Amino acid sequence: MRKFFIHFCAILLTTGLLQAAEKPNLIFILADDLGYGDIGAFGQEKIKTPRLDEMAGKGMKFTSFYAGSTVCAPSRCVLMTGQDTGNCWVRGNGQAEAQTLPDSDITVAEKLKEAGYATGLIGKWGLGELGSEGHPNKQGFDYSYGYLNQRHAHNFYPEFLIRNEEVVHLKNVTSPQWEEVRVASGKPKDGAGFATPDGKVEYSHDLIIEEAHEWIDRQAKADQPFFLYLALTIPHANNEAGRVLGDGQEVPDYGIYADRDWPNPDKGQAAMITRMDRDVGNIVDQIAELGIAENTLIIFTSDNGHHKEGGNDPEFFNANGPLRGMKRDLTEGGIRVPTLAYWPSVVAAGSSTDHPAGFKDWMATACELAGLDSPPKTQSVSFAPTLKGKPEEQRESDYLYWEFYEKGSRQALRFGPWKAIREPMFTGDIQLYDVTTDIGEEVDVAFENEAVVARAEELFSLAHKPNPLWRVKK
Repeated sequence: MRKFFIHFCAILLTTGLLQAAEKPNLIFILADDLGYGDIGAFGQEKIKTPRLDEMAGKGMKFTSFYAGSTVCAPSRCVLMTGQDTGNCWVRGNGQAEAQTLPDSDITVAEKLKEAGYATGLIGKWGLGELGSEGHPNKQGFDYSYGYLNQRHAHNFYPEFLIRNEEVVHLKNVTSPQWEEVRVASGKPKDGAGFATPDGKVEYSHDLIIEEAHEWIDRQAKADQPFFLYLALTIPHANNEAGRVLGDGQEVPDYGIYADRDWPNPDKGQAAMITRMDRDVGNIVDQIAELGIAENTLIIFTSDNGHHKEGGNDPEFFNANGPLRGMKRDLTEGGIRVPTLAYWPSVVAAGSSTDHPAGFKDWMATACELAGLDSPPKTQSVSFAPTLKGKPEEQRESDYLYWEFYEKGSRQALRFGPWKAIREPMFTGDIQLYDVTTDIGEEVDVAFENEAVVARAEELFSLAHKPNPLWRVKK
């Protein structure tokens, strides 16, 4: 019934039976496993990212922006629902029911449809398979293309992608070597793996970008605002190729890094990021050429911190910049992500903010910009005032919260200047850092701040809502 009501409201809006002021187009571009220090605007020196650096110069840098989690699926769940990992359904990279958005969840796409938006998901979803209630077309997206299964998304030369509910076969051929490994390990045939050298024909990232351009073109001709969630798959590694071949940074060519005296995985990592940089720049150019740049907000960020799963060396690139830790950690390097906002008519060029916000806040921000109320019980706080250059109107979250069930388990909080980490969850000692003066979390100041530690302990209890599918392993 709830889904029917949302669809009915969208029909009323698009037929003019409900009136609304002009609303901005929204494009949310999500890189996969891009570290805080992986682009020039955030300090990268070896990898070239001229278009993202230009975007930063013409827009706003968020220097204290946080992913929803430290791995893919829960981070995307937080982004879509506006609920942190203490409350949302998907809290880790689990399978089946544990990684499927339920019908009862309200997504940002569903909310925007209430305001008459066309909605598209292009790239990596990871929150529901074909036939499940978590499929993007059942979660508010009019159109979807790419990967549904996050493990399938490891393979950048897959045998198929999925458009809406149709399997689209590609020309790539999976390697028999991977099939042997898969069968021997008892893994399901789910599209993961890697292609033969001559079977690498269609690079999925390029197909995703091409699809995004075509979708934007179609929306620009329509008389309604649009929301594009462009969930890129690079620079994530092909984990299977990384384990078997020692190099999981799949890319058609090394580009400007081909002649560098670097190991191939490092060349691949750099080439993937520079390729992504080029393609994000082309999206920005397209919006300008269509004449809609002044009414289009583009957000660029990453789903979690950097990785080394494809054999690349993050220390060589200083991928986390001044932060400590990486993907699967709840130190800043695992969850603080490079974030840019570009909106020529609204966001001040060359601006920067240290306002602490994150994925959970996209829901409230999108709703405010679309003239909607946020869903009930959301933890989302709009950062629209910051985008509009009105810091005096910006409300700060009482806290940002994360919980993670791999590698033993851990919890983390950001509240005011403080960052608290407890591992294992519920029972470990609390570490405390002032991340406004100690961004690298080098000095634990818990001992001399007993009252702050006591407050962190209260917030840890307040933030966690039990979920039967997510329990700490004894």
